[in-house]
Amino acid sequence: MELADLKNELQMTEKKIDDFRGSLDLDHLEEMIADFDYQMGQPDFWDDNQAAQKVINESNELKAKYNDFMTLVDEQGDLMVMLEMIQEEPDEDLQEELTDNLVAFKQQLAAYELTQLLDGPYDRNNAILEIHPGAGGTESQDWGEMLLRMYTRWANQHDYKVEYLDYQAGDEAGIKSVTLLISGLNAYGYLKAEMGVHRLVRISPFDSNARRHTSFCSIDVMPELNDDIEIDVNTDDLKIDTYRASGAGGQHINKTESAVRITHIPTGIVVASQAQRSQLKNREQAMGMLKAKLYQLELDKKAQEEAEIRGETKEIGWGSQIRSYVFHPYSMIKDHRTDYEVGNVQPVMDGDLDGFIDAYLRSSLAN
Repeated sequence: MELADLKNELQMTEKKIDDFRGSLDLDHLEEMIADFDYQMGQPDFWDDNQAAQKVINESNELKAKYNDFMTLVDEQGDLMVMLEMIQEEPDEDLQEELTDNLVAFKQQLAAYELTQLLDGPYDRNNAILEIHPGAGGTESQDWGEMLLRMYTRWANQHDYKVEYLDYQAGDEAGIKSVTLLISGLNAYGYLKAEMGVHRLVRISPFDSNARRHTSFCSIDVMPELNDDIEIDVNTDDLKIDTYRASGAGGQHINKTESAVRITHIPTGIVVASQAQRSQLKNREQAMGMLKAKLYQLELDKKAQEEAEIRGETKEIGWGSQIRSYVFHPYSMIKDHRTDYEVGNVQPVMDGDLDGFIDAYLRSSLAN
């Protein structure tokens, strides 16, 4: 990159950091961190473990936000020093190094900017992600397993913890349904971009005539709600069943009926948990999932009402096809909400979803 171009690019990144600084209000952020530190230093801080843990979590989030920004400021300063050195004494090797560092820095800025878009009330929470294959038997169940692999790989790439809450294997291959708990900062904020119907077009490996098939899977995403979120559930509205748990791939987890399935009769919502060996713990986990689903249901109702007020035709949930994955007769994955698309399908199926998530979050902010 030419020296003049490097200077212009660095001026643009410097302006972006100044914009971040204005939106963060660093003085207020420092005051809040100091206040949390003061609270944690009090002798009675641990008298209420639940309240103490909440303070610690909020403090850690604020410190992470502050430290991430200050890291960008320091790196911007280092790049400006390199530029000044080159301006005083031209050096091709140093200029090439600055070019490489600037490319990497711009990627960091983009990633940081994306985190600033996650300002919803539960965006920072863990995510409960469900995969439900549509009609089509083995073909759609295999598509469900492909999506399961994609999301677990995405989570691993972002250092998120993945826990199977419920796993129902397919009759011949794939899955009938899977529920995952994906734990880590902003997991729900990112994965809410994946909620909707995902469509696959390919030559079926299960068709002896090698015909092209279309399969569908529904992805549901909810935030894992904290204990301080009040969702009223009438126990008379619940049907609770127990069954034997079995894990991913048919691996047996427990020989007793420790798995729990809860049906919310008024809405027809069904949740299940088999991750724990204790039936009581699985029941608690399933109740948490039910509350999250009821919360999401309310969000969907509000979104539908707002869409009707604006005169939009907007389907929510199972009827909303959000993305197509075409493997044949050409190769392309396209998100129908943002028109973001890629021609190389394999990296996406290996977990490279950030481009789709980024495009969705930015388009949501624009709307």
